[in-house]
Amino acid sequence: MAKPIRILVTGGGTGGHVGPALAVLQTLKERASAPGADFTPVFRYIGSENGVEAKMARDAGIEFVGVATGKYRRSARGWRRFWKANLADMFKLPLGVVESLREVRRFRPDVMLATGGYVSVPPVIAAGILGIPILTHEQTVTVGLANRIAGRFATRIALAFDTALDALPPNLRPKGFITGNPIRAEVFNGDRARAARRFGFAPEDDGKISCLYVTGGAQGARIINRAVEEALPELTTFSRIIAQCGQQKTPDGLAMADEQDFDRLTAVAKTLPEAQQRRIYITRFVESDAIGDAYALADLIAARSGAGTVTEICALGKAALFIPLYPTSGDEQTKNARRLTDINAAAFLKESECDGKRLLAEVKPLLTDPARLEKMGIAARTLAKPRAAEDLADALLQLVK
Repeated sequence: MAKPIRILVTGGGTGGHVGPALAVLQTLKERASAPGADFTPVFRYIGSENGVEAKMARDAGIEFVGVATGKYRRSARGWRRFWKANLADMFKLPLGVVESLREVRRFRPDVMLATGGYVSVPPVIAAGILGIPILTHEQTVTVGLANRIAGRFATRIALAFDTALDALPPNLRPKGFITGNPIRAEVFNGDRARAARRFGFAPEDDGKISCLYVTGGAQGARIINRAVEEALPELTTFSRIIAQCGQQKTPDGLAMADEQDFDRLTAVAKTLPEAQQRRIYITRFVESDAIGDAYALADLIAARSGAGTVTEICALGKAALFIPLYPTSGDEQTKNARRLTDINAAAFLKESECDGKRLLAEVKPLLTDPARLEKMGIAARTLAKPRAAEDLADALLQLVK
């Protein structure tokens, strides 16, 4: 009889933390459904009810519970670090630990998988207090603050890159091992013809002009969105565009901003000739069932260089223009991007220099040169690590044993 294995999962704040977790869970589901499997996985996801992880977990059919979480906003400088939002969130951490202790006791997990982000800290502390084996996973070339804290409670620490091992404190390095970044199965399920229909592109453009996919993540990147807004009239004369502009929040991250980039981009698109309008697809968020199609149709991806995005681009063998977020902890996005630019797999544009004119100057020579795009994609694929989800699934099951 198959033995039930109870797996508690945490990690979030961005899709880059959630995607790897869901990829590992999918791998475990597939193993459990294979003939002769001796275990049945039982999952529960724990995080912030207001975070992207809540939607993504539920969309994947995973039971989700919310707890209080706090975020330390390091983009503020000096005294501004102690502004109202940071002070308020400091008090959420102990509350989140108490709530997490309650949820961990209720679920009685055999093991925890934690994939980083500030939302993972209270659940990891709670699991550590209760003696639950913990596997953490760091997606970037550095080690984020959340995973530095989680590492103290972790049984093992999985890392995406060799360089991250050196970034661990010396006392934590014996726990570390390299796996790469897991990737959601949906990323690989795209179809170009279906994508063109899904995004409403004109049939007469099929096979004639390239497609640019622009993404700044779930919350969007206002700098990138403004550049797209400025470039849109000319950009659509030679390319189709899928623009994921996100949902913008107030500077403290606590509420939705009054001005949304989706509305601005849509307004500009409506002023263009009908033929150009049919080359534009604007969305706040590309849903999980559509992400594969977006990647399949894209000849070039202009994006932030978060670990999840970079990993997916490498696995798919896509050309990219990276516009790293700055500052981040250890300038991780620049380091992520440089791994690809160093082997001519991607182009690079500083955030401080990103406007409509520079965006056009970067993407037009690429989108009109299919041979160069192909070479960049081939180079990107050399950095892919296709067994990451399998290796993490193995590590989880070993902790249970």
